[in-house]
Amino acid sequence: MSSEKRREEVVRYWWSKAEESLLSAQREIAAQSLGFAMNRIYYAAFYAVSAALLDRHASFKKHSGVRSAFHRELVKSGQLDITWSKFYDRLFEDRQEGDYLALIDFELDYVKDQLTRCQEFLRTLRPLISTLSGKLGT
Repeated sequence: MSSEKRREEVVRYWWSKAEESLLSAQREIAAQSLGFAMNRIYYAAFYAVSAALLDRHASFKKHSGVRSAFHRELVKSGQLDITWSKFYDRLFEDRQEGDYLALIDFELDYVKDQLTRCQEFLRTLRPLISTLSGKLGT
């Protein structure tokens, strides 16, 4: 397999992980596991952004690298509105707090709202990923 085909395969893999994470977040909300739901919502966005960046031949080993490149390559370039930049940063902070701070609770309405916004984020981001053109999904 050529390196280009391999890259395209990995882009599609990260996108499928984003979609899978959204479904997992829905299950966690149904189970009232709101901290885990926030984790899954963040990872849905993270995997989607990773797919978009890899589609542009960029990949990173750390969350901070993905976050910086997202702002630079997709928001500052004008491809995405700045509101998505703020949304992604909020998810990052929520995930950090939920995963690493004791006694953090999320409100059900907030988590449901973040899930809805993340679904919209993926719908907005997907058309910017050339590897996914013509494929069905979120």
